[in-house]
Amino acid sequence: MQDINALKESLHSPKKVVIIPHQNPDADALGSALGLALYLKKQRHQVQVISPTDYPEFLHWMKGHADVLLFCDKTHRPKADRCIAEADLIICVDFCSLNRIDTMEEPIRQATATKVLIDHHHGREDFASIEFWDTEAAATCEIVYQIIDQLGERDKIDPDMAECLYAGIMTDTGSFRHPNTTQHVHQVVADLIGLGANASKVSKLVYDNNSVDRLRFIGYSLNQKLVVMDEYKTAYFAITSEDLRKFKSRQGDTEGLVNYALSIKGITMAAIIIDRNDVVKLSFRSVGDFAVNDLAAEHFGGGGHKNAAGGVSDLSLEDTLQKFLKLLPQYKDQLYHNQLQQKALHIT
Repeated sequence: MQDINALKESLHSPKKVVIIPHQNPDADALGSALGLALYLKKQRHQVQVISPTDYPEFLHWMKGHADVLLFCDKTHRPKADRCIAEADLIICVDFCSLNRIDTMEEPIRQATATKVLIDHHHGREDFASIEFWDTEAAATCEIVYQIIDQLGERDKIDPDMAECLYAGIMTDTGSFRHPNTTQHVHQVVADLIGLGANASKVSKLVYDNNSVDRLRFIGYSLNQKLVVMDEYKTAYFAITSEDLRKFKSRQGDTEGLVNYALSIKGITMAAIIIDRNDVVKLSFRSVGDFAVNDLAAEHFGGGGHKNAAGGVSDLSLEDTLQKFLKLLPQYKDQLYHNQLQQKALHIT
């Protein structure tokens, strides 16, 4: 595996290690960070996970969550700054460009520690001296598993570590429904289950842990906010900051909503556009060969995977929505052709 010998050499003696997921970490980002942290602590390293921002409550079950420092929290900031300054290794997981870590970008860019990249997204920035970057991997947690295995330490994976890694792979494959669910993915999760991961428990903690407010928000969004544009094979939600306040929306409450739009028969692309007060955020999903990461990168300063990407806008919610809608005619042929391909696949 890429740079495995360099990493092995770096970890030969006890080190001060900082592990960083991207801003607004999802299960793959936090799972890979905490799973790796648990492993490194077993190897006698001094490890601190620092998240640029907070993350959903439905991930608080992960072992090590209570020790995570939030860089955005003023009470955590002094210790976080000290850990970064004193670190021998800084390991960046589930992102490959430093603009994905919010206000941590400059401190990490200026840090003198050896930087390690572990990720599976497109758009890699050349900032790390040790890299494990595989865009064919389904999840960063899959890569972390492979690294531990390549280090000859697979037997060190305990149930807590296995469940962190399993959660990231489960969510980034859409519960093993997305095209990135390969034979290798099934082999890895089968081994994680063998090492103690409780698949039913993890699934319930991630997917069946909703607040009443979140369920009402989803119902409201489906009833009042879902727009289907058959002529462009597109469906979208535009969520205002007032909508979020009305349903007491918390971190992670909008997670997965865009997938309801994508689940509509005949839809090629789905989008959710959310007014977060300081910025408008966009999330895109698609089926088949329609590459939403290209759309996100070209028009909304974002990126991601071919079928799952995100972006941002400094325009108002309404202006951002109008910008998105004005783009659709130029993609009409691709969106329609992709739908014909999907129908042909079903027929054959």
